[in-house]
Amino acid sequence: MIGSYFKTTFRSLIKNRAYSFLNIAGLATGIACASLIFLWVQDELTFNHNFEKRNNLYTIYENQTYDGKMSTFIATPGPMAKALKMEIPEIKAVARTAGSDQLLFSLGEKAITEDGSYADPEIFSMLKLPFIHGDISNVFKELHSVVINATMAKKFFGTVDVVGKTLKINNEQEYTVTGVFHDLPKNSTFQFQWLAPIANIDHKFPWMQEWGANWAITYVELMPSASLTGVNKKLQHYLTSKNSGTKTQCFLFGMNDWNLHNNFTNGKMDGGRIEYVRLFSIIGFIILIIACINFMNLSTARSEKRAKEVGVRKVMGAGKGKLIAQFIGEAIVMSFIAVFIAIGLIYIALPSFNNLVQKELSIDVFEPVHLIYLLLIGIVTGLLAGSYPAFYLSSFNPVAVLKNIKLPAGAGFIRQSLVIIQFSISIILIIGTIIIYQQIQHVKNRDLGYNKSNLIYVTTQGKLTDHFESVYQQLKQSGVVENASLSDFPVLQVWKNTDNYSWDGKAPTQNPLISFEDVSAQFVQTMGMKLVSGRDFYINSSLDSNSVIINEAMAKQMGKQGRIGGILRDGGKKEFEIAGIVKDFLYNDMYAVSTPLVLYNKLRGTNVLSIRIKNNANLSEALAKIGTIIKANTPGYPFEYKFMDDDFNQLFKTEALTGKLAGVFASLAIIISCLGLFGLAAYTAERRIKEIGIRKVLGASVAGLTGLLSKDFLKLVGISCLIAFPVAWWALSKWLQNYQYRITVNWMVFAAAGILAMLIALATVSFQAIKAALSNPVNSLRNE
Repeated sequence: MIGSYFKTTFRSLIKNRAYSFLNIAGLATGIACASLIFLWVQDELTFNHNFEKRNNLYTIYENQTYDGKMSTFIATPGPMAKALKMEIPEIKAVARTAGSDQLLFSLGEKAITEDGSYADPEIFSMLKLPFIHGDISNVFKELHSVVINATMAKKFFGTVDVVGKTLKINNEQEYTVTGVFHDLPKNSTFQFQWLAPIANIDHKFPWMQEWGANWAITYVELMPSASLTGVNKKLQHYLTSKNSGTKTQCFLFGMNDWNLHNNFTNGKMDGGRIEYVRLFSIIGFIILIIACINFMNLSTARSEKRAKEVGVRKVMGAGKGKLIAQFIGEAIVMSFIAVFIAIGLIYIALPSFNNLVQKELSIDVFEPVHLIYLLLIGIVTGLLAGSYPAFYLSSFNPVAVLKNIKLPAGAGFIRQSLVIIQFSISIILIIGTIIIYQQIQHVKNRDLGYNKSNLIYVTTQGKLTDHFESVYQQLKQSGVVENASLSDFPVLQVWKNTDNYSWDGKAPTQNPLISFEDVSAQFVQTMGMKLVSGRDFYINSSLDSNSVIINEAMAKQMGKQGRIGGILRDGGKKEFEIAGIVKDFLYNDMYAVSTPLVLYNKLRGTNVLSIRIKNNANLSEALAKIGTIIKANTPGYPFEYKFMDDDFNQLFKTEALTGKLAGVFASLAIIISCLGLFGLAAYTAERRIKEIGIRKVLGASVAGLTGLLSKDFLKLVGISCLIAFPVAWWALSKWLQNYQYRITVNWMVFAAAGILAMLIALATVSFQAIKAALSNPVNSLRNE
C-alpha cells in the first residue's frame, strides 16, 4: 500500500515535471537561504556557550552621570577586585584584566605581535580554559610567566608541548611559557592568544592603586545560590563608600548578555546585536514563507488540469481525506527533495556566506540539532505549502469537473493575493537595501574635521617616542611623507576623559565629561584639521607646557572663558592658557556631534605615530621607505601599520553587513518570486492559448498580445507597491531613529524600487507571453 502510494505520488510529479521543477527549485532556494540565516543566528545566540560557568559570570559596569546624562563604562578601579572578594560573600571569585593589549613576542629572529591581556590568576578557574599542557592551578606562580594558545605555540615552536620554554616580550623581558590552551571559538567574547600576570603592570603607576582611577576590567563569578538583585544592591553605592568624591553606581552585566545586549542608553540596557538577530530571523522566515507561497501558487494554478483527475478518483470511491493525504504527501515528498537539494546549495554557498558575514560557520547534517532542523523544515514546509492546495483540490465537485462546468474563482483570487504578498515583501527588502546603503554613505561622506586619506599609523614600540624628533626629520626627508605626529590614540578614538576641569564662571552643578589627549606639535597639521582661531602648538613642547588647544565644543562649554587666552584648570588646579581653538572633529561616535576635547603638547606617554603619505607618492614605495626608517629606529620590532581608512570602514561593519545581507536576500526573494511568476505566466498562457489563436487570426500583433498577457501581472505588482511603500517607510523611519546623524527617506527610492519590481516582473512574464504570442494559431485552433 505504501509502495503504491509513493508510486502514485512520483508518477504525478513526473507527469507535471515542469511545475514540479519550479516548485522544488523555489523551495530548495528558500530553504537554503533560510538555513544560512539560521546558522548565523545560531552562532550569535550561542556566543560564549563554550564557557561552562557562563550563567554565573559577570562584568562590573559603572554608571556615571555628567550634566544630567548617565553614561556606562566598563573600566573599574584596580583595588576593587580584591575588596569585593573579601567584603561580599555571594561573590565566589573575582579577576581583573587590563583589557586587550598587543605585545611583541620574539624567539630568536622570529618576532610576531600577538593580542592578549594581563590578568589575575583567578581568570583560569572562572573561564575553565581548556588546557592542553600546564597546571591550571599555578600557571601564574612566577611573575614572568605566560600562558599561550595552541596557534601561538605552533607559530613559535611548531608544537604545543612548549611548557618551560621562553619567549621575549617587547624585546625586554623573558617570559616562561607555563601553559598552553586550545584556541577559543570565534563566537567567544575572549579572543586572546596569551595571558600574563597582571601583577606585572598593576603597580606601574601610583594612580593605578587609587579608587578614583578606572583602568581594569573586573570579572565576577557569583555563587550559584546568590541573588543577582541582592548583589547589585550592594554594588550600587560601593564605590561611594570607598571614595566619597564619586557618585558612580556599579552593577553586574551577565556574560549571556555581552554579545547581544551590549548597548546602553542613560544607564539602561537598550538593544544591541539582538536587534540584528531578530531582524534576520524574521527575514529567514519571510524567505521560507515566500518559497511556500510559490508552492501554493503553482499547485493551485494547475488545479484545472488536475480537476478531472480529482473527479474521476472521487467517482471511483476516493474520499476527501484520502485525496488530502495524497496531495499533502506530494507536497512533503517535494519538500524533502528540496531539502536534499538545499543541503547541496548550503555547502556550495557556505564559503561565500562565511566570507560575507566574517564568520566560520559550518553545518553537519548528522549533528542532532541540524538533523532535527532539516527534518522539521521538510515536514513543516511540506505541510505549510501543501495544505491549501490539498484542501482546495480535494473539494472539487466530481459532477461539475466531469461536465466541464467552470470551477469557482476563489483560487484565482488566492493566487493573486499570494503574488501580491511575495512582491510586497521583495519591494520592502529592495527599499531597505537602498536606504541602509544611503545611510552608511551619508555618514561616511560626512565632514569628519580631518582628512583620513593617505594616513597610516603605527604603535610606538621600543624607543620610538624618545627618538621622535630624529624619526620625524628622517620621515620628512624621505620625500614620501607629508607630515607625522604622535598622539595617545588614533584620531578616530580618544579614550581618556574626566569631569575634573574648572574655569571662571563654571556653575557648581556643571560637570561635563571632557576628553583629553597628549599629542605632538604636528598633530593638527598632520590630521588636516583647521584652527578657527589662535595658533598651533610650538615645535618645542617645553614652550607650550602651560598651553592647550581646545575644540569648538569645549569653547562653547566654557562660555566666556572659551577664547584665546582663556584659563582652564585641571584637577590639580594647574592653570593652562588656551593657545588655539580647532574646528570640531569626530571621534569615538561617528553618528554624534563632537564632544568637548582638550589637547596637550606633550610627547611623554604617547602611544601612536600617525604618518600622512604624500598624495602623489607611490604607495608601495612609500610604505617600504617608511618601514625602513621605523625599523632602523626600533630594532627588533617589525613594521606593522594600519590605514585610517580601514579603521573608519570597520566602524560601520555591522551596518554594512546588514545592507549586504538585505541586498542578497532581497535578490533571492525576487528570484524565488519570479520562479512562481514564471510558472503562473506559463499557466495563464496555456489556459488562454485558444483566445490568443483567435486574436492572432483577427490580426492582433505580438506586442499587443504580450501586453494583454502581461498587464494582469503588472497590476498585481502595482498593488504590491501600494502595500509595500507605507510599510517600508514606517519600518525604515523607525530604524533611522537609532542614529543622531541620519538621512531623510526620499520618495525617489520608493519610485526606483517600484519601477525595478515592475521591470523584473515584466521581464519574467514577457518570456512566456511572447512565446505564446509567437505560437502558430492553427495548432491551438485545430481542435475547435
